[in-house]
Amino acid sequence: MATVQYIGTGRRKTSVARVRLIPGSGRIIVNKRDIDDYFDYDTLKVHVKEPLILTDTLGKYDVIANVEGGGFTGQAGAIRHGIARALINADEELKPVLKKAGLLTRDPRMKERKKYGLKKARRAPQFSKR
Repeated sequence: MATVQYIGTGRRKTSVARVRLIPGSGRIIVNKRDIDDYFDYDTLKVHVKEPLILTDTLGKYDVIANVEGGGFTGQAGAIRHGIARALINADEELKPVLKKAGLLTRDPRMKERKKYGLKKARRAPQFSKR
């Protein structure tokens, strides 16, 4: 039984999401849990569903996402990015809509690496005259 599935990888800060879109009823599963159980805040749920709402595909695909790293907000952003990429694999004509909404742009903000001679990335040791 070979079902059609579309795959997209989404990233944000330190979060990475592997997203699969399978034709179905519109269920969203995150790390083997329902989206309502996984995310506490309604704003994050809306954030995840944004690509599906913009392209009018909310009830057409089941979303299965495996996400790791970061916090809840970063994970929601990574899933959103992955869904947008998977939707392009499903239908190339959706690309202009998603691109105009800024859903295909990867969020580049990451923690800066620590430099030698400093306590953190930019924090210098405390200066004392004597």
